[in-house]
Amino acid sequence: MASIDFSTEIPQLRSTLSSIEQVMDIEALDRKIADLEQQASAPDLWDDVENAQKVSAALSHAQADRRRITELSQRIEDLEVMVELAAEEDDADTLAEAERDFAGIRKTIDELEVRTLLSGEYDERSAVVTIRAGAGGVDAADFAEMLLRMYTRWAERHQYTVKVMDTSYAEEAGLKSVTFEVTAPFAYGTLSVEGGTHRLVRISPFDNQGRRQTSFAAVEVIPLIESTDSIEVPESELKVDVFRSSGPGGQSVNTTDSAVRMTHIPTGIVVSMQDEKSQIQNRAAALRVMQSRLLLLKKAEEAAERKELAGDVKASWGDQMRSYVLNPYQMVKDLRTEYQEGNPSSVFDGEIDEFIDAGIRWRAGQARAED
Repeated sequence: MASIDFSTEIPQLRSTLSSIEQVMDIEALDRKIADLEQQASAPDLWDDVENAQKVSAALSHAQADRRRITELSQRIEDLEVMVELAAEEDDADTLAEAERDFAGIRKTIDELEVRTLLSGEYDERSAVVTIRAGAGGVDAADFAEMLLRMYTRWAERHQYTVKVMDTSYAEEAGLKSVTFEVTAPFAYGTLSVEGGTHRLVRISPFDNQGRRQTSFAAVEVIPLIESTDSIEVPESELKVDVFRSSGPGGQSVNTTDSAVRMTHIPTGIVVSMQDEKSQIQNRAAALRVMQSRLLLLKKAEEAAERKELAGDVKASWGDQMRSYVLNPYQMVKDLRTEYQEGNPSSVFDGEIDEFIDAGIRWRAGQARAED
């Protein structure tokens, strides 16, 4: 006997998929695909390599979204046929297969449903992520490098492009800080729930007495600035220093002063960039990240002012948003959503979709409560 009531669950799948199609605006998506296909077929597309890559990536992701909707609709129809056959022939194996297919469809629909919650002003943008080692000495620096690997593996699982923009290595092991760009539609909206302080509890591999160590790392996520954004930064407000790029152990990576450190004097915001080959390229990349941070700062100040004027100042997300415990027990727990996993190894290997989805749903709930 089926453990799933397909007579109610299949119509529910169809209803949810229909709601998702309305929110995603399938007709608008089809128009977007047609426009991008026209741009991609232009004979001079690759005269501007950066724009060509942007168009190609946008087209690929839009087509993938459209294909997923079409395939889901077909999978629901196939599921219904399979359930009918299982009932007619009283076939337990077919019924078991239908239950497995249902679980897969349900999971994919849940993922799409989360996407519909990403409706913020900059949610569609690519993301710039910075990880900084906090309290905890060498363990914190090692933790920062573990988080870099976690997000890189997560991006690889989704076939997103990751580009490391700046790296500051710690003396003994790990990273003082790292900044990287994740290029994908909705990368900012998705990863923005990862912002905050992450905590690691483990037996320190750097302590010869084998003591338990608690260390921290801060994750900052900002949207990537675009040329259409109205953020002007006067040259008089910027201090620019140049220096030589370096790798682990002081190994020379450049023989010229091509790396750039840019400081916004009024706010004290500092951006370093050393990934590009020339000083001009690094300066342009640093300015773009600086503009992104100033844009986010401006929006945060405006939001805080609106809340203050409304007389409803609520506590923001706490600094410590997730704990990774490796000793005396194994668990990763998000302190906002209460979602947890008992296998830290898989989490550090990039399996963080459930944490991200729970965070997006939690944030949407918080926003509704404030309205």
